[in-house]
Amino acid sequence: MEEMSPDNIHGVILAVSSSIFIGSSFIIKKKGLKKAGVSGARAGEGGYGYLYEPWWWAGMITMIVGEIANFAAYAFAPAILVTPLGALSIIFSAVLAHFILEEKLHMFGILGCILCVVGSTTIVLHAPHEQDIESVKQVWHLATEPGFLAYSAVVLVVVLVLIFYYEPRYGKTHMIVYVGICSLMGSLTVMSVKAVAIAIKLTFSGMNQFKYFHAWIFIIVVTICCLLQINYLNKALDNFNTAVISPVYYVMFTTFTILASMIMFKDWASQSGLQIATELCGFVTILSGTFLLHKTKDMGSSGSLRGATAQSPRDTPVFINSGSSRSSTSSTRPSML
Repeated sequence: MEEMSPDNIHGVILAVSSSIFIGSSFIIKKKGLKKAGVSGARAGEGGYGYLYEPWWWAGMITMIVGEIANFAAYAFAPAILVTPLGALSIIFSAVLAHFILEEKLHMFGILGCILCVVGSTTIVLHAPHEQDIESVKQVWHLATEPGFLAYSAVVLVVVLVLIFYYEPRYGKTHMIVYVGICSLMGSLTVMSVKAVAIAIKLTFSGMNQFKYFHAWIFIIVVTICCLLQINYLNKALDNFNTAVISPVYYVMFTTFTILASMIMFKDWASQSGLQIATELCGFVTILSGTFLLHKTKDMGSSGSLRGATAQSPRDTPVFINSGSSRSSTSSTRPSML
């Protein structure tokens, strides 16, 4: 295995720091959403009372700090290395949810999270080297090639269908709707964020990139995508258990982001068949963890599959909230895909 470059080391440190802040922000924001939901309409019902809740703003500030660290990481390291490290946010989120929100994690739920982390680590260890980028115009050229344009078109069509057809009908009962919107838009966000981060890095090195209109288009895309993600992530957090949202959002977001990166930056071009096969095994491991999380959602607190069919999916998801039922999937809002 080749020694990591200084840029990659800086990227990893920033990505790990980002995971700590972002994982914590999930819990802080949900605490704010719960408090806001007591006195008014919940975010999942179209309410915006959380904007007056200090806890929600504290969570937003924490998330912004994490996103800034994540943003900086993309300036130093390739997306296929930085993005999978978001798995660490699952750990921080699950631990804080246990102590602050009293959302219990089943044995098989923990195993599912571990599989997600192992699969992501496999991908990181066999990540390809990124090509050198010398100008934001070079990134624009990559983004406007037929392959990535086709990917972007498919993402936009699917997101529009989810927003206008599936969200009004199934949003409150199927977590995949909200998480799907956030994950698909997130893949476009990361590609644009990387372009902006590269532009800033090159500008600080003495080559001003903001004199090109390409950089400003990437900034507009980042802004629009982030606003959409924040809106639908709030709805997901208000309707479903935090400990379920975190790993599933991570898996889907990572999958689409790596796919987008491979299409746009052609990361696979410099890899051998063995490296590609190993990365595919990492993907399978991640998907296995997700499957385990949801296949065992009907288990009781003992962690046994026996007797699961005698209980309602609405009462016994993988993660049981022993606190307030208002914000938990253990109440009347199932977390079924």
